Amino acid sequence: MVTAKRGSAAEEAAGHAAFGTATRTFGTLGDYNWIGLWTLYLKEVKRFFKVITQAVLAPVVTTLLFLAIFALALGRSGRTVGELPFLEFLAPGLIMMAVVQNAFANTSSSLIIAKIQGNIVDYLMPPLSPGELLLGLVGGGVTRGIVVGLAVGLAMLPFVPLAVHSPLLAVYYLFSASAMLAALGVLAGLWAEKFDQVAAITNFVVTPLSFLSGTFYSIRQLPEIAHAVALGNPFFYMIDGFRYALTGHADGAIWIGILFLALVNLALWLVCLHLLRIGYKLKA
Repeated sequence: MVTAKRGSAAEEAAGHAAFGTATRTFGTLGDYNWIGLWTLYLKEVKRFFKVITQAVLAPVVTTLLFLAIFALALGRSGRTVGELPFLEFLAPGLIMMAVVQNAFANTSSSLIIAKIQGNIVDYLMPPLSPGELLLGLVGGGVTRGIVVGLAVGLAMLPFVPLAVHSPLLAVYYLFSASAMLAALGVLAGLWAEKFDQVAAITNFVVTPLSFLSGTFYSIRQLPEIAHAVALGNPFFYMIDGFRYALTGHADGAIWIGILFLALVNLALWLVCLHLLRIGYKLKA
């Protein structure tokens, strides 16, 4: 009797093991759809490379125009911010501004175009989990943001001497800032039903926050109340941290910026993941 029971238990365990193997969908570590995720990521990247003039070259030209205007207005006067010449102070902020605006544009436009054209099913039908779908979309936005940032930085080199004070921090801020705005773009794309609504978020949220974040000035020059408000702006920590990574100059505490961006990214990721799981404004 004891032997029979042991045999039955062993057979049952073997059956469970076999059943567990049989129910694996993709047969990968963690049973993730890596091929599907990679395909979605490539789709998002190829989508903006097909319009490279609009997606990459246009932000480069726009940023160089900003640099030229400020150089003519203030750069030749020998103005400095701390010990930094004004243009060296300005350049990192302009680069980061281009990064975040394009990361947001990539994910928001991808979703709203799919919804308007009626091919949002292309995102919903493939065997991708909400996490995989979100990672593919955000990955495409991060790639566009960093590509634009590198292009802008290279274009500035003939006019502004750019160096890297802390390479690891530069990489962290590029990735965390572009990931944050890419996730915000996913939220915008899910919520919006037409291009005007996405444009409203760009014009009334993204652009003002990036302009009022210390891109063009040091927040130390602000009145006390305005200074306190600026410290609550996530865009300030992106730009100030990236400026420190390139120049060694910072208006705020770097460790606070690192933690602040990490927490905001985590919160945005969880919200996006929840909305994708329930099919917010994606399923009838």
